[in-house]
Amino acid sequence: MIPRLHRAIARRSLLTSTALLPAVARHRDAPLPSAPGLPRLLHHAPGASDQARKSGPLTLYRDLVSQGKLQHDIYQENVATRLDNLLRRLEQYEMEMEDYHARLSMWENTREKQRRRLLVQEAEDKQRDGVWIDEKRGFLDKLVSRKRRGNIEPGVGKWVSYLNREKKLDTLVGQKPVAPIAPKGIYLYGNVGSGKTMLMDMFYGATEGLIKHRRRFHFHEAMLEIHDHMHDVWKRRDEDKSIESSAFSWISSLPFDGKIKEWLIGEEKYKQNTQQKHILLAVADKFLVDRQANKSGASILCFDEIQTIDVFAVVALSGILSRLLSTGTVLVSTSNKAPEDLNQDGMQREIFLDLLSKLDENCNKILVGTETDYRRLIPTDGLTQIHYFWPLTSDIRSMYEAMWHDITRQTGGNIISVTIPVMFGRYLEIPKSCNGVARFDFEYLCGRPVGAADYIAIARNYHTIFISDIPAMSMKIRDKARRFITLIDELYNHHCRLVCLAASSIDDLFQGTDEGPLFDLESFQFEGEAEGAKLRRDVLAEGNVGAAPSPTGLVAILSGQEEMFAFRRAISRLIEMQTSLYLERVERVHSSLQQQSSVLAKSSTVSQSAPSV
Repeated sequence: MIPRLHRAIARRSLLTSTALLPAVARHRDAPLPSAPGLPRLLHHAPGASDQARKSGPLTLYRDLVSQGKLQHDIYQENVATRLDNLLRRLEQYEMEMEDYHARLSMWENTREKQRRRLLVQEAEDKQRDGVWIDEKRGFLDKLVSRKRRGNIEPGVGKWVSYLNREKKLDTLVGQKPVAPIAPKGIYLYGNVGSGKTMLMDMFYGATEGLIKHRRRFHFHEAMLEIHDHMHDVWKRRDEDKSIESSAFSWISSLPFDGKIKEWLIGEEKYKQNTQQKHILLAVADKFLVDRQANKSGASILCFDEIQTIDVFAVVALSGILSRLLSTGTVLVSTSNKAPEDLNQDGMQREIFLDLLSKLDENCNKILVGTETDYRRLIPTDGLTQIHYFWPLTSDIRSMYEAMWHDITRQTGGNIISVTIPVMFGRYLEIPKSCNGVARFDFEYLCGRPVGAADYIAIARNYHTIFISDIPAMSMKIRDKARRFITLIDELYNHHCRLVCLAASSIDDLFQGTDEGPLFDLESFQFEGEAEGAKLRRDVLAEGNVGAAPSPTGLVAILSGQEEMFAFRRAISRLIEMQTSLYLERVERVHSSLQQQSSVLAKSSTVSQSAPSV
């Protein structure tokens, strides 16, 4: 084992370490702010080189097969063909949506001008008729007026006025422009390792430069962003209710007395409350279109791992996806389950059925692959895991430390401690940081109350992560194991290079003991993210990781489908992260690193001694 590991490192460590010189952190389309001293975030499509973006998914897939990097699969080729057809249709749809948004913008501007004109006319009538001048009215008039107001249900008057005004606007401005019919999206589902996310990402990369408004989300990231947007929407609503709000600035210059202006502000607030009644609709509108950006054009949402793990997920996904699909967004998504099987617990059934209806109407469902796990069929060429060091012996630890020294030396930076921002105003301390390379021990990342938001922040700010002293998972450390799987998910989704020092091999890492199941469905809910991803070792034809016999022990007695899926996904990802194909993808994602590497190689002033640990 150890001699083979030495040979693997000798052959590959120089290549993979020099390819990832000084860090430029992994982007997401809505990146977190960088911490002081950390490199600026890249804006680059996941897993797509400049050349690759010129080709469609089918060409990319066939190229990888012809190069021997993927094993041909008829299901995958069929999906690539369908995605290719969708891409071609989107070119026309983008132009249609640009024209539609131009007409819609003119209609909205005209309607708003007319709406304000109607409000001003009503205000003039009220001021001319002296509606607010109570001093001129007799006692009997006031009493009758009070009784009339008392017989009217609160809010009904404003609602009637609002509807009458909207009807007048329909007559004055005409009906809203009709949007073009959106092409049907694609909902991919299938087993671990079937290539769902790989194909989705090929499609996503090919849309760069073609579609203006495009996002790629993973389930964890989407849920966190929904929470964040909800907070922003509530905060903005509170600000908009203030009389000093910019939404009411046009009223301040009008030649009316205070009572009339108060009435105008009340009408504006009522319109806002009516249009913003459902917070998820407002959140959905922020998902794809930056308020500062040009809103014209088509929109694409690539959603990796649709799932309904709890009531909030059911309600949030239904509200967000229904709104986006209703406004013409094209959805390409992955899941380990068919849509009708997502909510087997029956949570919020009516809401879920509405979501199913929207998905059926707007997406074609495609099963990717079969139950076959291609990972076990991968041939071996004698190479072993080059970034996964085990067991925890002094010799292996020395090799792990040598790789840390080698990679940090070549970055040309100093090892420092920094703090990076996390969502919701939190911050996370990084004990050892060096130009996009970070180092942790297992307990620091998984033995404390941290979660997906922290791991996403790490993955966005660092391209290479070192984690030491990873134990074999057992029932005693179930919570730590759950966090570790979530960590692996995010590092994988953000195309980070992972270097591990662990107590056991990858296939034995989640075997546990006879103390009971490592996972149970209820406790695993909050991070039951499924599959995920791009060129899984299941579909790799390149044999640089040795196949192992099927795991036994604890795995054999696990009965829940979700927890079985969780550790199978983690094992699959950890092994794929050692392959050259994955590392090549890391280099493409961090495209500027190679340019920086060549600059460093030509510079005689950059070399320095190995930094201290």
